[in-house]
Amino acid sequence: MRVMAQMGMVMNLDKCIGCHTCSVTCKQAWTNRPGVEYVWFNNVETRPGQGYPRRYEDQERWRGGWRLNRRGRLTLTAGGRLRKLLTIFSNPVMPTIDDYYEPWTYDYDTLITAPVGEDFPVARPKSLLSGKPMAIEWSANWDDDLGGAPELGHLDPMVAQVRERTSEQVLMEYEKSFMMYLPRICEHCLNPSCVASCPSGAMYKRSEDGIVLVDQDRCRGWRMCVTGCPYKKVYFNHRTGKAEKCTFCYPRVEVGLPTVCSETCVGRLRYIGLVLYDADRVTAAASVPDETDLYAAQLDLMLDPHDPEVIAGARREGISDDWIEAAQRSPIHALAKTYRVALPLHPEYRTMPMVWYVPPLSPVSEALRDTGFDGEDVDNLFGAIETLRIPVAYLASLFSAGDTTVVDGVLRRLAAMRSYMRRVTLGEELDEGIAAAVGMTGDQLVELYRLLAIAKYEDRYVIPSAYAEQGHQLEELACSLDVDGGPGMYGSGPFGEASGRPVPVSVETFHALRQRQTSSGFADPESRAAKVNLLNWDGRGTPPGMFPPAAEPSEPPGPAGGSPEASSDAPSGEEQR
Repeated sequence: MRVMAQMGMVMNLDKCIGCHTCSVTCKQAWTNRPGVEYVWFNNVETRPGQGYPRRYEDQERWRGGWRLNRRGRLTLTAGGRLRKLLTIFSNPVMPTIDDYYEPWTYDYDTLITAPVGEDFPVARPKSLLSGKPMAIEWSANWDDDLGGAPELGHLDPMVAQVRERTSEQVLMEYEKSFMMYLPRICEHCLNPSCVASCPSGAMYKRSEDGIVLVDQDRCRGWRMCVTGCPYKKVYFNHRTGKAEKCTFCYPRVEVGLPTVCSETCVGRLRYIGLVLYDADRVTAAASVPDETDLYAAQLDLMLDPHDPEVIAGARREGISDDWIEAAQRSPIHALAKTYRVALPLHPEYRTMPMVWYVPPLSPVSEALRDTGFDGEDVDNLFGAIETLRIPVAYLASLFSAGDTTVVDGVLRRLAAMRSYMRRVTLGEELDEGIAAAVGMTGDQLVELYRLLAIAKYEDRYVIPSAYAEQGHQLEELACSLDVDGGPGMYGSGPFGEASGRPVPVSVETFHALRQRQTSSGFADPESRAAKVNLLNWDGRGTPPGMFPPAAEPSEPPGPAGGSPEASSDAPSGEEQR
């Protein structure tokens, strides 16, 4: 057993209102720059819907994730090394800009500077890629609130799977009555196919916390990672020729802060925490023959952080005690493993995703309410879950590889919690039979309610900071993605801050943000004075970088028979004489 730590996230879909605040703040922080205009590290999809990019779940077309070969061994769906070598200069299986959407802005100059006349001026849309006028035909959430569902709903690959099991008439009623929002980020999988697809080895999974990143220096723009990711959460920067993806806001996580999308979430639906897993069994778990067994296999990978053997194994691998304590208090382990109400997205891709979702119970309860029944009564809820098979089948196609029994069990536990807590709130006699019907106790239902409904900030985000011995280095660490046009947020160059030297990744300034938003180009770091970090100054002496360096005295001549090697900043020959 080799114990490793993994950062994970849980989203409670019953609390998502589709406000897209998470998407906007993520866009503002990470991809608000040339080259990635079409990129959304975080996006919110309306389901049923085609998603972003369109029909990304159709792996028969996009060939992402893993599959089992004839010998029962894991292999990339897009092909192995030979196929990648043959298609390395022309990847035929990759979404185009039309599958995402062509980003646009508006011709505001015409609107503002138009002369006085009888007609009102109009700001026509123009492409952010070509600068030419364009017609808006698609966007990252064109299906918002089921817009155009009668014409486009059948294009959802999951709807097609449900259609195979139900009649067309029932399906159309389902499309009219059921809707949910699905926020998506990179899954930061335990078995990432994007990392295995990269020919240059630029994509890697951090050993300390499992976050999947892209080394911008090693990336050669082969774009095999875009094909390999079944969730299509790896993007191509057409300006730099590099791959980019969600970074799990690692500069914030390293100092104990939640991701930007979690911090700004209006519905407080996100949870972040640490889980311990057995790295030696990942391949075996992802190789189980039956797709419906992948969920249980992934749960078996998650180790009990209270087990003395697991604690000893974690210490052997260098995991500190504060990280072990964080794993013991992790809401991810509680929701996914203890209470088993959180499910992974598309486990059939065999990537072992670590972003989990609590399926929504609202479609069932709303169906009861609309028909005049009590939507909080446990008997009504259990009966509706058994009767309304289409929502359950759709959710199963998303979260359990089509196994409706798994989703049925989750919805029943959520229904039991809702009914039990109503009795608690109204002061009625508690019925322990409600908890027993779903294999839980009343105290467990109360704890589940506290975690899902009224958990405080420190309960939703249990994020251990970086190791104490690394804390000082991380404070002054420049973002490893800080290259020309890259996704680094705080260094000089691509965002116009022009700091002149690396700035701590946890620091953002008003002036840097304003310049990044208003600058039409990229500032030259040499054209502006360098920033000085005073966060770690103890008040004694002079902060480094506050004043120009003093002139260094000339070096004495070298020993007889030779001279000191000239450096790059040595004076010219004339000056030496």
